[in-house]
Amino acid sequence: MTGAAPDHDDGLTVAATAALTGVTVRTLHHWDAVGLVSPSGRTGRGYRLYSAAAVARIHRVLMYRELGLPLERIAALLDGPASDPAAPLREQREQLLARIDRLRGMVGAVDRLIEATEAGILLSAEQQVELFGVDWRPERVALARDRWGQTPQWRQFAERSAARTGDDWRELADGVTALYEDLAAAQRAGVAPGSAAAGELAERHRASIGAYFDCTHAMHVCLVRQQAGDPEFVAYYDRFGPGLAAWLRDVVDANAAAHGVDPATATWT
Repeated sequence: MTGAAPDHDDGLTVAATAALTGVTVRTLHHWDAVGLVSPSGRTGRGYRLYSAAAVARIHRVLMYRELGLPLERIAALLDGPASDPAAPLREQREQLLARIDRLRGMVGAVDRLIEATEAGILLSAEQQVELFGVDWRPERVALARDRWGQTPQWRQFAERSAARTGDDWRELADGVTALYEDLAAAQRAGVAPGSAAAGELAERHRASIGAYFDCTHAMHVCLVRQQAGDPEFVAYYDRFGPGLAAWLRDVVDANAAAHGVDPATATWT
């Protein structure tokens, strides 16, 4: 027999047993030390030998290990009374089914994250317009992905988007509408940039962005300044009040300055 000890025909050497079963020699030594699988004999030079019965026991250990059982439990199963040998297998089967359910849930979550990373918002174009208003253009999300898709902020956006339901998006949309109405009311009331009231509104606006990705004061400045220079965004803001985009830019600049950020030199950090 290939791998058998040259001076014995009643067992395999530890190296041959390891090669046959796919278990390392070190593992076989450990199992011998803890009494899990002992060699059936030794050569005249003291080398371990494993009989067919010992090899079969190794395969049973491997089966139980594949099921996730610890070595102590495996030893009890192999050496304990066999009143109901199938009982531990049935118990382990239930645990495996529960694990399968968890893994399926994880696969579903990963699938949603992949979809969100690629699509941005897991809503149809019709649903987006219904939630965000008739002026909303669903292609904005694709444009944002093309521009920012490799950034940490897009990854955060995708992760949070993947976990959101239609109701979650509706709540966010309603919150944004309420925020812009409050901003417009403050502008009409003459709230001055740099005032405490303006600072609170700026922080509310920054928090609304934080629902999608972590937004620093410097990033807040960059984002609002970019929007204030975009006619499409200006038109959206001005639906709530004329000049709102420019006023919000000044409010955000003053709030950032109050937090140690120079708006004139702010960068996306």
